[in-house]
Amino acid sequence: MLRSIAVVMTQAPHGEALGREGLDAALAIAALCESSQLALFFMGDGVLQLLPGQQPSLILARDYSPTFKLLDLYEIKHSYVCQADLVDRGFETQQPLIIPVSYLTAEQFRQQLEQFTVLLTF
Repeated sequence: MLRSIAVVMTQAPHGEALGREGLDAALAIAALCESSQLALFFMGDGVLQLLPGQQPSLILARDYSPTFKLLDLYEIKHSYVCQADLVDRGFETQQPLIIPVSYLTAEQFRQQLEQFTVLLTF
């Protein structure tokens, strides 16, 4: 059976290291596996990781958002965002984000996530 891995980002970008750790894990997995079998999913507060214009230095946090540019280098092509979670946090349904993503309804998001055999949640 071919394994596919979903890295699910659920936490806000600053205040905890989980967002950065999830991104680091995705890059490490892509370096070792077929990147076509890997996808990133952003839901809950995890959608906030993709918002442009953040200033984490104001709270003395490290800005890891430039690391998202490495997704192309590692050939990670599939990233999904739950539209409902963006709207719940006061953003537009097609909010401009720092990386290209597929915007999915909650049902589409769930269906897409079910296609993966391994889920790593951060």
